[in-house]
Parts: sequence; structure tokens; C-alpha cells
Amino acid sequence: MQKKKIPMRQCVGCREMKPKRELIRVVRAPECEISLDFRGKAPGRGAYVCANPACLARAKKSRALERAFGCPVPDEVFDQLTRQMEEHADE
Repeated sequence: MQKKKIPMRQCVGCREMKPKRELIRVVRAPECEISLDFRGKAPGRGAYVCANPACLARAKKSRALERAFGCPVPDEVFDQLTRQMEEHADE
């Protein structure tokens, strides 16, 4: 019997390849609205980041999300993403 292949994705913060389930998908909707997608089903362009706020900070510093999405990401969005990440970690 063939073993099921685990989908791997690269974190835009630390640049490490990890199983898709361990990462959080950041989505840019067609209206240029950026949000976290914990289910991985939201429509739009996606980029993956570790569930670690330090990786999100590293992605902000290197402008990795801006490159991935092809549009500027305001600081308020990073603050909101950090808040959402911390709230989701508490659950």
C-alpha cells in the first residue's frame, strides 16, 4: 500500500519547508484584503507562515508577504494578523 504524501509548504518568515497543516495560510482576497485563513479554504492568493509571531515579524521585516501578494501590506494588517495568531493560539 502506498503511503499518503504529506503536502509541504515554505514559511515566508523562516523559509523552512514544513507540513502544510503546521503552517497558517495568509490570504490576499481578490479585493486586496489580507487575512489569516486557519482552515486553508479561503479563495485568493495564499502564502504560508509558522504559527509563531516571530516568523510573522521576520516576514514583515523582509517584506516577504508584499512580494508574495504583489501589493503593499500596511502595518495595521500585520498588527491584526499578530493579534489573530495570538487569539488562535489560546484556543
